[in-house]
Formats: sequence, C-alpha cells, structure tokens
Amino acid sequence: MNTEKDFAPLTSNIVRALNDKLYEKRKVAALEIEKLVREFVAQNNIGQIKHVIQILSQEFALSQHPHSRKGGLIGLAACSIALGKDSGLYLKELIEPVLTCFNDADSRLRYYACEALYNIVKVARGSVLPHFNVLFNGLSKLAADPDPNVKSGSELLDRLLKDIVTESSKFDLVAFVPLLRERIYSNNQYARQFIISWILVLECVPDINLLDYLPEILDGLFQILGDNSKEIRKMCETVLVEFLKEIKKNPSSVKFAEMANILVIHCQASDELIQLTAMTWMREFIQLAGRVMLPYSSGILTAVLPCLSYDDRKKSIKEVANVCNQTLMKLIMPEDDGDNVRQITLQQLDGTADDSSSSRKTSSDQSNTSHDMITGNNSSSSVCVTIDRSQETLDLDGIVLVLDRHLHDTVTGMMTRIAVLKWLYHLYIKTPRKMFRHTDSLFPMLLKTLSDESDEVILKDLEVLAEIASSPAGQTEGHDSYESNSCQSSQSELHIPISSSTPLNPSRPRTLECSPSTPTMNSYFFKFMINLLKQFNTEKRLLEIRGAFIIRQLCLLLNAENIFHSMAEILLREEDLKFASTMVQTLNSILLTSTELFQLRNQLKDLRTTNYKHAYDLIQKFGDLEVTIDFLTEVDKLVQLIECPIFTYLRLQLLDVENNPYLIKALYGLLMLLPQSKAFQLLSQRLQCVPNPELMRTTPSEKPVTSNRQIPSEIDYSELLQHFEKVQKKHLEIRHQRAGHNDQLERKLPL
Repeated sequence: MNTEKDFAPLTSNIVRALNDKLYEKRKVAALEIEKLVREFVAQNNIGQIKHVIQILSQEFALSQHPHSRKGGLIGLAACSIALGKDSGLYLKELIEPVLTCFNDADSRLRYYACEALYNIVKVARGSVLPHFNVLFNGLSKLAADPDPNVKSGSELLDRLLKDIVTESSKFDLVAFVPLLRERIYSNNQYARQFIISWILVLECVPDINLLDYLPEILDGLFQILGDNSKEIRKMCETVLVEFLKEIKKNPSSVKFAEMANILVIHCQASDELIQLTAMTWMREFIQLAGRVMLPYSSGILTAVLPCLSYDDRKKSIKEVANVCNQTLMKLIMPEDDGDNVRQITLQQLDGTADDSSSSRKTSSDQSNTSHDMITGNNSSSSVCVTIDRSQETLDLDGIVLVLDRHLHDTVTGMMTRIAVLKWLYHLYIKTPRKMFRHTDSLFPMLLKTLSDESDEVILKDLEVLAEIASSPAGQTEGHDSYESNSCQSSQSELHIPISSSTPLNPSRPRTLECSPSTPTMNSYFFKFMINLLKQFNTEKRLLEIRGAFIIRQLCLLLNAENIFHSMAEILLREEDLKFASTMVQTLNSILLTSTELFQLRNQLKDLRTTNYKHAYDLIQKFGDLEVTIDFLTEVDKLVQLIECPIFTYLRLQLLDVENNPYLIKALYGLLMLLPQSKAFQLLSQRLQCVPNPELMRTTPSEKPVTSNRQIPSEIDYSELLQHFEKVQKKHLEIRHQRAGHNDQLERKLPL
C-alpha cells in the first residue's frame, strides 16, 4: 500500500481515503471509484473493471485492518452502482467478499457489509437470482444477529430480495429447497421467523409450486410450530393453513404417502397445538387420499387411539382423532382379505358399461400409483384387467400388533379399549381369513378383557369373541390352529378329565360342540366355552359380579342353546364339584329369569316330558341328603323365582290339578323341606290358592288336553269364585295379624 503502482488504476488519494477511519473520507473515495469505473464501462474495458474489483476485494474487503475492510465494502458498492445493468456480469466477484464480512466480529463492519450488499442487489435486481442460495444463507445468519442495527439492515435487504423473487419468474426452487430443508431446523427464534417469512412469500408466488416439495420441509414446519414465541407459532400456523388449503384444491398432485409418517410422529407430540394441527392434517389426508393411506394404518392407529380417551381439556384433539379413526376404518374392504392384486371384468372395450358397473368404480383416480394392465384375448365382450394395489396394501399385521399392544397396556383409557375392540370386530368381519391367522395370539387377551371394569368394554369384547366363535372362516383354519397349538394353549384351557363313565360323543367332532337343532359353530366356540368357564373358576368375583351379564350377552350374540349345551357337557366332566354346582345354579338362574332366554324357555316348556315327576322324584331324594344352610338358601331362591312374572305359566298350571299332580306334589315337597320362614309362608300361601279338583273338573264333552299349559274351557265359575273368596278372607286375616304384630313391636321400641 505504500506505492501507487501496487493499486493501479486506483490513485494514491483513493487508496489513502479508503483506509481512513472517517466514513466521510471513505465515501469521497467511493465516489471517485464510481467515476473511474463508469469510464471503464464507457470504454468497454472489462479487464480494468475486473482488476478494480479484485483490488477492492482482496486488498481491502478481506484485509486484516478494519478501516480497510470498511473502505473495500463501500468501494465494491460503488463499483456495482457504476456498472448498472452490467453488474450481473461481475456479481460473483462483488458478492463473495461482502458475504465474508457478514461473519466479522465488529458489528459496525457487519452493518456496512449489509449496506453494501443492499446496494449491489438493488442495482442487479433479477440478476442476483442465480446467487440466491448464498445470499439467503448469509441473510439467515444476519437475521439472528444480536446487534439491532445489523438486524435492521438485514431486514431491509431481506425485503428487497423478497420483492425481486416475487417479481421474477426465474427463481430456481429446485436448487433452493435443500438449503431451506437444512435451515428450517434452526433453533434460533429469529432464524425461524426468517425461514417462515420466506416460505410465506414463496407460497404466494403463482409461478412457484412449493407444494411439490412440502414433504421435505413439513417436519421442520411442525418443529417450528412448537416455538416458545407466540408470534412465530402464529406465523407457522398460517403457513400450514395455507398449505392445507392448497392440498384440498389440488389433491391429485399431493405426495400423501411421503408425508404420512411425518404426521404420525407429530400426532403423538406433547405440544397440543402441534398435535391438533397434525391430527387435522391426518384427517384431511385420510379423506382425500383414501386407500393410499392404508399401508400407514398401524402408525396412524398408534397416534390416534390414545387420543380417543382424552378428557374435555383436549376435546378438539379427541374429536378430530375420532373422525380419523372412523374414516380409516371405512377404507378397509372385503377384497383386502385376498391378494394385493385383484381382477375386474369389463363389459366392453369401448367403455360402454352400464350404470351399475360405473357406480362401482373405485377411487383409484386419487392414487397416481395405480398401474393398469390389460390382459386376455381380443374379445370385445369381456376383458380381464389387473390393477396393481401394492401401493394400497392393508398393513394388517402391523394393525393387529398395535391393537394387541393397546389391549395389554394397563394405562389404556376406556374409550381407547372400546375403539380397539371395534377395530378387531371390524377386521374379523371384513378380513376374516387373514384375521384368523392372529386369533391364537389375540385369544388370551380377549378372554382377559372380560374382567374389565367397564360394561361397555366387556360388551364389545364379547362381540369380538362371538364373531370368532361363529365365523365360517374359523371352520378349517381354527380347527388346524387349535389342534396344532394344543400343547401351547393347554395352560390357558379348562382341564376336562375324560373317563370311561363320561365319554365324549363319538359321533360329533370335539371342535363342533353344538346342538343339532342350532347353527354349527367353529372350533373356537368350544375353546371359548372352556376358557370362559376356567376364568369363572379362577376369578370367583368375575362370576359373581359379571357372570350373568356375560352369559346373557353371549346368548344374544350366539345361539343360547349352543351355549347351554356346550357348558353342560363341559361341566359334566368338571372335577371341581363346588364350582360345577355354582355354575349350574348360575346357568339355571339365567335360564329361568332373563329375557334373553325367552325363546329357549319356550322350547323347554314345549317339550312333552315328565319334568314335574322328575322334580318330585328328586325332592324325595333330598330326604337322604344333609340339609345345609346353602341348600336351604337355594330352595328359598327357587320359591322366590316361582313368584316372579316369568313363572306365571307355572302358577296357572296349578289350576289344572288333575293333569299336573306332580307339580303340586313337588311344590308341597319343597314346602316340607323348608323351615318356618318367609319362603315357607310365601309358598304355603300360594299352595292354599290351589283349587279343589272337583271345582276344576272338565265336562265329558271336552276334547282331551295335549299341552301342559292349556286351561279347561268349561269351569263352574260360581263355585270357583266362592273358593277364591275364602282364600282372600284367609289372606286378609293373616295380613291383620301381621299388622297387629308390627304395632306391638313399634310400642316396644324406645323413642
């Protein structure tokens, strides 16, 4: 710098002024440089122009002396102004030294660098676009600068650059996206704000289709959505809303599959805004993309199912998650039970199909991954078209794994468990053949779920088990798996000793335990009955609290006769006689009282058997047994049952004394077994209502009665009414006696 020759064509005065510490003198030098460069432009002296730029860059802008760097920056800006529209030819040489100064430790020098670049860009305008990435990279650093002056200067430059990009149609989005993808993961607030502002600008430019590159930046956008700054969160939310609008407008150009897993991850975020936004996107994706989302079903369910148990504090997320769950479930079709490739027969080559066939057209138009191949002969009547559905394959194994995991998880909410069971039921309906491959692994947990605290969960669980037990798909596969896994499942099955005195029916397979008059069940039905009884045996509280509820619901879902028939055969071979007795009592109570067993009761009543004689004979045998408290309790219960509405038919049969002598004898036998108790009095009063046989005798002309429940048509009503009046008088006397006894007790009680 000591000689004028070293910096030619710059004069010594210009060199001296550029190195001065005063801004005014450096500015004067810049004006001289501008004048000098204009002369070179007029002379078209490209060599001298490049030489001046090189000197200002290497000897000044990149100098070790701070004042020299400041002089070099203002000199480069002056060159750009002098070059005017020709500055685009020298932009690389002009920009690079300025950007280097962006990293300077001196904040004032960073500000001057920002000012110099502003002037360069302002002159060059659209010519700077080929260098956009380096400019953007430098600006992203200045956006997070701690100095307010530098930040203010960078904002001016940023706005100028945005105006240029908006005006131009030559923006290279392909080259920019990798840089955007890298910078979007910055944790700095200001850098994030800078990134979001640019995405907003690019989204608004008509000639720029940022939607094509959304999969590359979507994850970063959701990261920014969780920023601590409300302003940044709001900006990011706006960007995502705009993108979602574009997706709804142009679903055919959206890469749904590439973004599905990104949404799955953020649907599980702890931040409520991120989770709600991601879940909203997921809902739109499932509705717009349809079966394209099927391969991601397991991930979607992993994210969605826990949200179904949210309380009112997260009501919005819960509602959106519920829509996602329901919509995804509807995507599963019966054809998913087969191979990934299915065949469709078209009626004619020229497309003249009828309305019914066109109405069954699938939604493959939404998927740009479907590939059609026309195969077969040249006949115009029928063409076999194979449609590749490999991109729409149901991830059944993954779904079952997720559902099973949620059932095993002890912290799973009630609504989530219900949704899991609804999914299993839906899959057994739509894809039974494939689902039965998973039944052996699901079966133990489904049985365990019967002990759930929620009645609604148990009801849904029973629906699944009933479908497993009755599905035709389990007729062969269920039998095979049952036999092949007998060793593995022996620990979970009820032990049934087989002795010579109680052999199994050889005419019927062990896996098809059902009555000949009822629908045939598959092998899992008998397995279900065995394990259900075992569970009742090991969990006495379950039998006590929910046993009747479970059996009654099963009688609605399956055939009641099959259930009672199979349980009877199993209990015949049960070694634990106390449990067998308890179970028989429970089944009898259900059979005799529940409305669900109305049809079966009618079937039993219509049987022409000597039931009442058998009952009388049994009561005679009771005299040889030890009468215990438990025994008397059961007799007491039976008396109470006789008085319930369901046994109205039996009480009416007491009117037909001649045809039902053993019924009356059986009831008197029960009366004799009872001690003097309320049950004794209740049954005694009922038997006092039994009419005199002479009063109930039918006329000779009456046709013979063939049914146990028919009542004689001709009765002497006058004598019958007299008899009932006597009975009624007796009841009134007893009632007065009880009232007097109660009055005496009340007088004795202390006030």
